[in-house]
Amino acid sequence: DAPGHRDFIKNMITGTSQADCAILIIASGTGEFEAGISKDGQTREHALLAYTLGVKQLIVACNKMDTAEWKQARFEEIQKETSTFIKKVGYNPKTVAFVPISGFNGDNMIEGESLDARAKAWYKGWKKLGSDGKEVSGKTL
Repeated sequence: DAPGHRDFIKNMITGTSQADCAILIIASGTGEFEAGISKDGQTREHALLAYTLGVKQLIVACNKMDTAEWKQARFEEIQKETSTFIKKVGYNPKTVAFVPISGFNGDNMIEGESLDARAKAWYKGWKKLGSDGKEVSGKTL
């Protein structure tokens, strides 16, 4: 876990250098996502550090979807923009699972049944390519 404050980057580097997989938590709130992926944003910096330190498996958790009213358009916007920048870092977006969650409410973190009703209308789960090139799927983190 690496909080978004710059004072914690040293701790983030120490933990990440020993990881096999990283969960990149993205704030889905209006303005928060945009700040995180901006040129000097923490989200961008964490993704770059994770890749540089050898973490090849990445999961993107779109957090605070409750503040975005579980809108499909917002999730897809975040997925598209995040895919573009993680590709530049070195990740293959086709191998990355994108999962909408609400940490505050515990939605879609462990059980798919906990997903907000507004999201159940459009979110059917994630799909990605596994290390063997075959498609794998799931619903939650």
